[in-house]
Amino acid sequence: MDRNRLHNQVASMRRSLFDQGYLDDQFIQLEELQDDTNPNFVQEVVTLFYNDSTRLIQNIEQALNSRPIEFCKLDDYMHQFKGSSSSIGAKKVTNECTAFREYCNAENAEGCIRSFQQVKQEHAILKRKLEVYLQTVRQASQTA
Repeated sequence: MDRNRLHNQVASMRRSLFDQGYLDDQFIQLEELQDDTNPNFVQEVVTLFYNDSTRLIQNIEQALNSRPIEFCKLDDYMHQFKGSSSSIGAKKVTNECTAFREYCNAENAEGCIRSFQQVKQEHAILKRKLEVYLQTVRQASQTA
């Protein structure tokens, strides 16, 4: 693929991630921190986010399956997840984390379970979309 077409594809994919509400301005700030001295900064931060969030998802699943459910512990885990999501600009994931925490505060186990499915779904969708986007960014930078 020629250089211009790759760069146009990157721009289109990026715009789509924002237009569809998957990312917010925090992601732009991450991109602005990337430079020639650290050309893989965004990729590294996103990888750290997914490593951390995978651990948090496992912790939340265990907490949801324990009896009695410790809503304070669940809320703590989701607070961490929300903070990580917010730090990379994962807007939809962050919004779902907020909804989950509201169910925790109401001690609504069924609401937590349903909401957690949404969190995991948005997390997985964003992961796929970011993987493709970042791979295309790498390809575009190699042709520059």
